[in-house]
Formats: sequence, C-alpha cells, structure tokens
Amino acid sequence: MWAPNIKALSEACRTFAVDQIGDSGRTICTKPVRHLNDLLFWLDELFDALKLGDRINLIGCSYGGSLAAEYAMHSPHRLSAIVLVAPGSTVLHLSPQFVIRLTLAAIASRWCLRPLIRWVFADTVRKDPEWLDPFLGELRLSMRSVQRRLPIPPVWKHAQWGALSVPALFLVGEHETVYPAARAVCRLKRVAPQVTAEVIPGAGHDLTLAQADLVERRILEFVKQNAAAPKTSGGRAA
Repeated sequence: MWAPNIKALSEACRTFAVDQIGDSGRTICTKPVRHLNDLLFWLDELFDALKLGDRINLIGCSYGGSLAAEYAMHSPHRLSAIVLVAPGSTVLHLSPQFVIRLTLAAIASRWCLRPLIRWVFADTVRKDPEWLDPFLGELRLSMRSVQRRLPIPPVWKHAQWGALSVPALFLVGEHETVYPAARAVCRLKRVAPQVTAEVIPGAGHDLTLAQADLVERRILEFVKQNAAAPKTSGGRAA
C-alpha cells in the first residue's frame, strides 16, 4: 500500500514501513493477537527497540489507520502527529456491503478476492489494468501470514474524538467503499474540529496508490506543519 510513497516519505523523514503483527506481510505471528492492547504494546516495544524517542509521526492506512488512532490515545506523549488514511472503523461503522464482500473473500478467496479488489481499488485498476494480477499474486502469498480474526477497532464516541490531543490528519478517497467519505469528514468536523479532515479526489480505499503524489504531499505538509524542535538526536520518524 505504501510502495508508491516510500521514496518521497524517506526523503523527508527517517521512515520505517513495518509489517503489522497478524496482518499481511513477511512477519510470522507466533502468538495470536487477541486484543487491541496486544498491538499497542507491540508498538511500544517496536519503537523502543528502534530507539525512536518521542517525536514519532505515525501513519496508518485502513486497519493501520485505526491502530494509529488507538496508539495516539494509548501513548500521546510519544507522537508528534498521526495521519489516518481511511482507517477502518474508528470514524464510522463499516458499510454492510464492504463487510459482506470481505467475508466472502475470506471464505472463498478463489472466486471472491478478485471482485473485492476490483471494487475496493477501482480507481487504480482503471488507471492501470495490468496492476491487478501481480497485486493479487502478492496478496495471496502474504495472506498466508494473516491471522483470521484480528480484533475489530471500535468506532470512537464523540467524547473520544474530542479528547484526541495529538495533531491528526484524516484522509479518505471520494470513492471510499469502507464507509461514505463525505459522511466521515462531516462527523469529524462536527465532533473533532482539531482534526484536519480531507477528501482525496479520484480515489477510493486505494488513495495511496491512485493518488500517490497528492497523498504524500499532504502527509509531508502536515508533518512539517506540526514539526517541533527534535527532542532526540535521532530526528523524526515516520
């Protein structure tokens, strides 16, 4: 999801692209993730091991966006800013159509995974039809490491959003399939005016792919805007 953006992000910040425990990637999860706190404690250990200090810019997409938001509540003192790219749940409940299609793909991936990806990443497929097959091949391989039942992040109550103290940027594609983009932005502007919420045109859940230049530009502008004097010699991390 971050391959098109990694060069631009790395030119501005020391950047770590981490396999989330229990999710797609090359990391083998040896102990099942049972609660969101398991992932929050894992992030604490990860940041400590990498010696990142407390000026971290934490960016997450989809489930990773929800995890970034949860971490901002868990350890706000460690973060300089967060960027929530179409976080699953957190802002709104998942749409019934998305839940049904995702469930079918999990049960019968041979027949239902391709239609799901074509729907969720429609703008990317339209721009580059040849992108789909290699992506599906990589996805099927990485799904072998996926924990079948990850804890579902909750939709935050109004008070939780109002209490968020870490500078936050929320980005969502105008064709988002997880939940209605305009409705999500409207809710945040109402209950969390301190959050910068924007709709990215010409993209859905694939906004880091379909609108890579725009997304990375907004991320870096926001990070720079909220940068403060570094507290550690290691500099900022994304």
